[in-house]
Amino acid sequence: MSTSLHDRLLAAQDGDADLKLLQDAIAIDSVTGNETAFATFLEDRMTDLGLHTGSGEFLPGRLNVWGETCEPSATGDRLLIVGHTDTVHVRGWEETWKGAPQESPLGGALIDGEVWGRGACDLKGGICAALGGLRLLQKAGLRLSGGLSFAFIGDEESGEPGTGVSAGAHDLVKRVEAGTIAKPDFAVYVEPTKLDVYTAQIGFFIADISVTGKSAYFGTPELGTDALKATHAVLERIWAHEADLANGPSHDLVGTSSILVTHISGGGYIAVPGECKLSLIRKLRPGESLDEAVTAFEAAVRSAPVAGGISIAIDYPAGRDHRYGGSPVEIDREAPAALLLSNCVSEATAGTQVSGGTLGGAPYWSEMPFLVNKIGCPAVYCAPGDIGVAHTFEERIGTEGYLAAVRAFALFMARYCGLEEKAE
Repeated sequence: MSTSLHDRLLAAQDGDADLKLLQDAIAIDSVTGNETAFATFLEDRMTDLGLHTGSGEFLPGRLNVWGETCEPSATGDRLLIVGHTDTVHVRGWEETWKGAPQESPLGGALIDGEVWGRGACDLKGGICAALGGLRLLQKAGLRLSGGLSFAFIGDEESGEPGTGVSAGAHDLVKRVEAGTIAKPDFAVYVEPTKLDVYTAQIGFFIADISVTGKSAYFGTPELGTDALKATHAVLERIWAHEADLANGPSHDLVGTSSILVTHISGGGYIAVPGECKLSLIRKLRPGESLDEAVTAFEAAVRSAPVAGGISIAIDYPAGRDHRYGGSPVEIDREAPAALLLSNCVSEATAGTQVSGGTLGGAPYWSEMPFLVNKIGCPAVYCAPGDIGVAHTFEERIGTEGYLAAVRAFALFMARYCGLEEKAE
């Protein structure tokens, strides 16, 4: 059955139509905060596929959209495909590629077997491959017997002022809990993985630290309290804490925990520095508690030997599923659905120049914890594309991997949800 089903899908696949879907998606500007036009585009595509669709604002003027193959009351296991509609900004893209075929970040230029543009891999490629998978099943004359849902949500990316707090994911959880969107039994979040299947991901928190002393004229430094010296002491304790983490437990899929200081500023006058600010990001491996990680981090900072009159304030600006940041998460890597997806990817990529299907862990954070921890739905990341070119002026996706992903998702939908018509 497996070989004949893939052959049937391969024969039915319209690669030009699949690529046009992706290029049409890239052509829509959907930088965080401006997701609604793309969300509406996706709702229209789901309607074209015969899905029962819905939409709702997760913040004023910003839409989440969803679609289902059958009514929420239907029995049987239900698969949910999730992806975020927003992309990072395009500032500097046109200047970088001026005069080149990929000059427009929304152009979807096809160059040497790759489609270029903002969102090509992160993650419009995954969204379009999943929608293309359902379309492929229909084109091959196959109808799912179990439930399939899609949910496309905004506000995942950070970087734009006042956005990037997973407001769309919070809204999705509320709608599932309220029964507006059917509760899934398994979910695939289409972050780029090079078509590997990630059953684990890191967590994180960002900390902004303000060290405040008292400024004074350089000729009378004894009248001031040097915030820069205090910051030096704080940094020493942070880096000692980092070394302890690096020498501590390691997760076989995502490695050890870590801390990276990402920014520091202070002084600037011919005077005793009265204030210094620094920012850092802490990586958590699966199994770590965000609350405990923050407690240990603050203990390290507060242990710094600083002069009297120094005050230290710590802020956590990047709350996601947790008030301090994003939780790490992991499901059983032997979960039958994860293994099934792995096998489907391996089958769809066999005989191509791309590979996939390896079980692994995400070296990034996305919104899988909302599914696993908030609504109790086991989930994985899987999609075409390389996270290494996301957020860069090199963002692109290989056409062979993208088209293989369309077939892989079609296979997985057919085998997870079941078919009304059995393939010969």
